[in-house]
Amino acid sequence: MPIRLEKVLLNEVARASKEFGLIEPDDRIMVCVSGGKDSFTLLHLLRKVQERCGFPFSIVAVTLDQGHPGFPVDVIEDYYRREGYEYRIVRRDTYSIVKEKVKPGKTTCSLCSRLRRGILYDVAVELGATKIALGHHRDDIIETLLLNLFYSGQLKAMPPKLRSDDGRNVVIRPLAYCAEEDIAEFARRMKFPIVPCTLCGSQENHHRQRVKRLVAELHRENRNVKGNLMAAIANVRPTHLFDRKVREAFGVDRIQVRDDFFVEDEEGSMRAPDVVPLRVRA
Repeated sequence: MPIRLEKVLLNEVARASKEFGLIEPDDRIMVCVSGGKDSFTLLHLLRKVQERCGFPFSIVAVTLDQGHPGFPVDVIEDYYRREGYEYRIVRRDTYSIVKEKVKPGKTTCSLCSRLRRGILYDVAVELGATKIALGHHRDDIIETLLLNLFYSGQLKAMPPKLRSDDGRNVVIRPLAYCAEEDIAEFARRMKFPIVPCTLCGSQENHHRQRVKRLVAELHRENRNVKGNLMAAIANVRPTHLFDRKVREAFGVDRIQVRDDFFVEDEEGSMRAPDVVPLRVRA
C-alpha cells in the first residue's frame, strides 16, 4: 500500500470536499467507474474517506458497458466482488450508435460521452443517489479550460460541483485538486485492473491530446504553469472581462446603448451600432 501517496491524494480530496461541500452526511454517492486509473482511484479514496470521516454516507460503484468490442466488464465486476463494493453493471449498446453517427476518422469521444452521461443520470435516479462522483482530476480541468478557450470561445472549466440542467442530479469531482501524475503512480502501485480507453480506436488527433501535450511542454519549462492555471479559475476579475452580464452582476458598470452614438455602415449611412455578444470568428 503506497501510504504516503494515498495520504497526499486523500488530503486533496478532503480539501475539495471542504471547500465545495462535495461529501455530506447521509449522501448516497454513485461512483462512475469506467475502468481507468482515475475512476478506480476515486472509488478507493472515497471508501477511505467513508472509513475516516465523522458522518455516514454510502457508496455504490456503477460501470456502464457501452458495447465496445473486447470491453472486459467481467474483470471490473470481479474487482468489485473481491473488494466488497456495492455495485451495478449497466449494459447499453451506445457503441453501435456512435459508429453509425460519427464519420470515419472523426473523434468519437464527444457523442460517446453525451450518451454515457444521459444513461448514468437515469441510473443515479433509479439508485436514489444524491451525488454522482466523476474521476476528473486537476489536469482534466486545466485541459478543459484551454479547450474551451481555444476551440469554443468560452471561459469555463469543469466545476467541482454542478447540478445537471434538468435539476435531477448533482455531479461532484472529488479529485479536482489531485495531480494526474500522482493518480497514475498510485494506480500503478495499487495494481488496479485498468481498462485502456482505446477500444474504439486511436484518438491521437483529438484536440484534448494536443492541449495535453502543450500543457506538458509549458510545465516542463515552468513548474508553476499548472498551479497558475488552477489558481486562475478561482481568481476571476470581472472588471477585466468582456461579459456584460458578469460585469453588471458584479456592479462593475451598467451598459446602455446611446441613441446619439452612430457608426457608418457599408453603404455610408449612419446608424446606431448593434450590441451583440462576441462570437468566434471563422
